[in-house]
Amino acid sequence: MKTNYLRNLQSTALAVCLSALAGSALSDPKHGISMYGDPALPPDFVSLPYADPAAPKGGQIITGEVGSFDSLNPHILKGNVPWQLRFLAYESLMGRNWDEPFALYGLLAESIETAEDRSWVEFTLRPEAKFSDGSPVTVEDVLWSYETLGTEGHGRYRGLWTKVASAEATDDNTIRFTFTDPEPELALIIGMRPILQKSQWENQDFTESGLGNIPITTAPYVISDFDAGRSVTLTRNPDYWGNDLAFRRGTNNLDEIKLEFFTDASIMFEAFKAGEINTFRETNTEKWRTQFNFPSVTNGEVVLSEIPHQRPTGITGYAMNTRNPLFADWRVREAMAALFNYPFISDTLVGVDAPRVTSYFSNSILGMREGAAEGRVLELLQPFASDLHPGALEGYAPPEGSTSERNRSDLRRALGLFEDAGWTIQNGVMKNADGNEFTFEILLKQGSSEVQSTIDIYAEALARVGISPKITVVDTAQYKERTDNFDFGMAYYRRGVSLSPGNEQLQYWGAEAADTAGSRNLAGIKNPAVEAMISEILNAGTQDDFVAATRALDRALTSGRYVIPIWHNPISYIAHSKDLQYPSRLPIYGDWLGFQPDVWWSGDNE
Repeated sequence: MKTNYLRNLQSTALAVCLSALAGSALSDPKHGISMYGDPALPPDFVSLPYADPAAPKGGQIITGEVGSFDSLNPHILKGNVPWQLRFLAYESLMGRNWDEPFALYGLLAESIETAEDRSWVEFTLRPEAKFSDGSPVTVEDVLWSYETLGTEGHGRYRGLWTKVASAEATDDNTIRFTFTDPEPELALIIGMRPILQKSQWENQDFTESGLGNIPITTAPYVISDFDAGRSVTLTRNPDYWGNDLAFRRGTNNLDEIKLEFFTDASIMFEAFKAGEINTFRETNTEKWRTQFNFPSVTNGEVVLSEIPHQRPTGITGYAMNTRNPLFADWRVREAMAALFNYPFISDTLVGVDAPRVTSYFSNSILGMREGAAEGRVLELLQPFASDLHPGALEGYAPPEGSTSERNRSDLRRALGLFEDAGWTIQNGVMKNADGNEFTFEILLKQGSSEVQSTIDIYAEALARVGISPKITVVDTAQYKERTDNFDFGMAYYRRGVSLSPGNEQLQYWGAEAADTAGSRNLAGIKNPAVEAMISEILNAGTQDDFVAATRALDRALTSGRYVIPIWHNPISYIAHSKDLQYPSRLPIYGDWLGFQPDVWWSGDNE
């Protein structure tokens, strides 16, 4: 695709004339856009609903992460980058309101205009938008960013770029994207790409950048310091161009954000108890209830906050790599899930009442319903009956397990499934008819004692049926490299999903992503029914059709038995210094992107 960075006056005039002739395809420029209907916030909104416009400025937040980093560029495949940089150090044309399923409001762009069928979208830049070095944001920067990310950037950006037929400036401040085929969501997600400064990357290989190039961006925070592999410090830019925007009012209150890195989760927890970091997220319910009684909690210096949310569970568990012939058979995957005795493991590690992930979109309106598929969901799935796994139409739930370690009922069932798939125990070892052993590698990332403990219990259950997996623990960089290249048999997998699933679903479970290094489709899912349901989501014309398509996708994924699910938290647990505070009005997404540190502040708690 050819991108026109700058157009001369004659070309611009022609484009304006042609646009005027489009008639019914035009709509007026808007301050925001929603997936369906109008955005909830009016043009004169004061602030995001979960931000406090009166929040004071100042203070510091110090977060902890397990692992390390060797790059500051979060937009390429190469390197291990602090994940927060994608969201703290960059801005996009539009910004997300996390109190709506999917609505965007102008950020670098002051307005958005789209065709009635959303076959194209135009963004008009704010004239005051500037990079941290004081230079203005231009249409050339925007177009260069989109083309560079779409052709040289991380795989997460490339799928969208293939759906862009043209990207061009229609005047000095306006950019139009025309799509190859209309999809309602494209007009929104294309407004969410990070904008980079073109001149900073001239004469450099964008794909090779690492620690030697601190990004110049438009964001409220700039990277002011870093210690390779150990910490990154971001400082609030007092000259940030968007300080007066309603979208930014009550956000970005902290003067400094410091990201500290630790080799192990237990070391990070001790650092929090010692006051070296001042906020800590806990995912283990039992630990939250029993181990957060140290002195700084009892004396009130540390506050324990529980943040509820209404977002889907997503999937958390252990992905089986279906590229490996061992896991290509759904009966083997079901047998592996049956041997994962969830009640016993949960009771042992996180407390017996820890809720389990039952499907990819459970805990929300988008999740599949119990029992057989009905109505529109059934209509969507029936044409793909031959591609679906047992339970997709009839209803499916993960094996129940037992509070007994032996779990005899599921063990017998697993043996039957293995036998149906051609595997039997021979002289104490699981083998096929050719005498080949059932053996595979479980890849784990160094530093998570909970994951390691879970796998240790699971390995004991596998040993009872003659399976002895190789358990490999590697550092963060090796783990990323190996999972990027799908070099594992089973691996810990966590993928959050939103109330507005769309094109990213192709990255998560699409067939093309299964063969794309660095994609998020760790399980290697290639299923026509999954592809079709994602297409239905992308082209849904109404909210009802969208919900039905997502529930149908949920059935296809869950019944595919690609991941052995574990627990989820409908409540986020955050321990933090009493000086760190957040608004009483919570977004529907709860503790999610845009919450901490975005709307937190530092101040007197009394």
